[in-house]
Amino acid sequence: MQYSEALAYLYDRLPVFHRIGARAIKPGLDNIEKLCAALGQPHTRFKAIHVAGTNGKGSTSHMLAAIYQTAGYTVGLYTSPHLKSFTERIRLNGHPIPEEDVAQFVTRYQNLIEEVNPSFFEVTVAMTFEYFARQAVDIAVIEVGLGGRLDSTNIIKPVLSVITNIGWDHMDLLGDTLGQIAFEKAGIIKAQVPVVIGEKHSETEAVFRSKAEQEQAAVYFAQERYDITDQGIQAGKRQIQVLERSTYGQPMRFELDLLGHYQLHNLPAVLQSVSLLQHTFPVTDEQLQTALGSVTRLTGLKGRWQVLRQHPYVVADTAHNKPGIQSLLEMIQGIPHRQLHLVIGFVQDKDIESVLALLPKTAKYYLCQAHTPRALSADDLYQKATGAALQGQVFPDVNDALAAAVAAASAEDLIIVTGSTYVVAELQDL
Repeated sequence: MQYSEALAYLYDRLPVFHRIGARAIKPGLDNIEKLCAALGQPHTRFKAIHVAGTNGKGSTSHMLAAIYQTAGYTVGLYTSPHLKSFTERIRLNGHPIPEEDVAQFVTRYQNLIEEVNPSFFEVTVAMTFEYFARQAVDIAVIEVGLGGRLDSTNIIKPVLSVITNIGWDHMDLLGDTLGQIAFEKAGIIKAQVPVVIGEKHSETEAVFRSKAEQEQAAVYFAQERYDITDQGIQAGKRQIQVLERSTYGQPMRFELDLLGHYQLHNLPAVLQSVSLLQHTFPVTDEQLQTALGSVTRLTGLKGRWQVLRQHPYVVADTAHNKPGIQSLLEMIQGIPHRQLHLVIGFVQDKDIESVLALLPKTAKYYLCQAHTPRALSADDLYQKATGAALQGQVFPDVNDALAAAVAAASAEDLIIVTGSTYVVAELQDL
């Protein structure tokens, strides 16, 4: 079986979340346990950091991977979904899994796949574990797909668990209160495995403390340890000053190549994680600074405040829920511009109305849709946007929408492409 045939088999044979949404999910760990048992329990043969959260878990995972790569370790990185190629999901020292390995895995285990009848995501996770075990990684950074407690990745027992934050997303699956959502994410906390919580909130703190106490796991709220000062963007990198509250010694200074303002919320969890693992995976201050300034180069991360051109200033960002859009709007306020243009599209199962209510009415809107069955049609989005007093035009494709925005913009304008990972993924020049 060739790579293209293997991929077609996986997409055609198995339920895929990014195509059909919640119907693709098979809650529970039974299928992944069956797959991993047949594969020889590969998830037990490497050390891992497990990363969950409503927003920021992808960026946090990439930052951690970049840090340990720079420190000389062999690092596996698993994230989802991908933007351009399926192989992006599974990386070894920043390099995507070879297409031949994907094809060989599907060919070798086709009978097993048909016997277990897993989801697309479950097969992907099993493939990841088998690849990382075979490559004898020193450390793997594993991003949760959705939630935590019932996510297929939760079969691992990591050396560290990380929960970046809790916000409103996937309420149909995770619950309609922050406490319920936190309960699902807290499911990754394991017995006697320390857990880092990136952001502290009154509605969720008790949930994490209760689960950690139950599991006899030490819990660390990273926001309490570090004072973060944003010093703006200079020479194409965000300048950050970090002061550790327990010492109040000399501040640390970092230049982040991930420019989004929301990275200030992710950084404390990253620093806390590195500190906790220092005895097992030592990292020098110089390696830490080098890595955080080169995350995109080291790991291939795209779509997080990714600058596509300068005049007009065009940015792609995968913000796709209310907390993510709020952070994006904060970033926009700090960027000098004459007119704001928003190229935007969503999937159907988001709380579209609450997101549209956040958006500035003075912006010009270019409404589009991704080419996936989950996408909200551009015509439906137009109706919802009009109801929210937002003025815009409809385009069948994100590239057409962006071209129209660039044509209409002056050199001093700001254009943002956002609303859905799948919309950003279809940009030709990403």
